[in-house]
Order: sequence, then structure tokens, then C-alpha cells
Amino acid sequence: MRSRYSAFVLDELEYLLKTWHASTRPASLEANPPGMKWLGLQVRSHTLQDATHATVEFVARSRLAGEATRLHEVSHFVREDGQWFYLNGEFIQK
Repeated sequence: MRSRYSAFVLDELEYLLKTWHASTRPASLEANPPGMKWLGLQVRSHTLQDATHATVEFVARSRLAGEATRLHEVSHFVREDGQWFYLNGEFIQK
């Protein structure tokens, strides 16, 4: 999760696609809008369901044009050939 957050911060779109599971991977991703500033990542919990499935709950904070945003998600990961892949996520609304 931390490596994917870092990739978002650095606009490493190839890495994000490479670590996204093929069954749910989009064809492409857009770079951060100009002026986007990522402010931090808080991993709230992580749960290993079994040897090949896990979830991570996190909050990522950002700011764009003076407006702060929080992305709160529970992400689902699957492990294949020794590598973890992002499968999908559920946004948590407050």
C-alpha cells in the first residue's frame, strides 16, 4: 500500500498499472492535476484473510487549489506468483 501511495505522489503511472491486478486494471491512468499536493498516508488496518488475499484500510490526504481532500478506502489485494496486486477498493464516506 505504501509503495502505491508513493507512486501516486510521484505520478509513477506505469508502476500503478503494473501492481494492479489484470482482471480489474484500467487501460490507462491520468497524472495528478497540476498543483496537486499529497499530504500523507495513514494505514488504519491491514488484514490477511489467507495466504493470497488481504485488505488494507487507509486514509490518504491531498490538497488542490487550497481545498483539502481525504480518500478513505478499504483496498483488496490478491497475491499471485509471490507478488501482491491491487484488486479493487471500497470508498468509505463520512
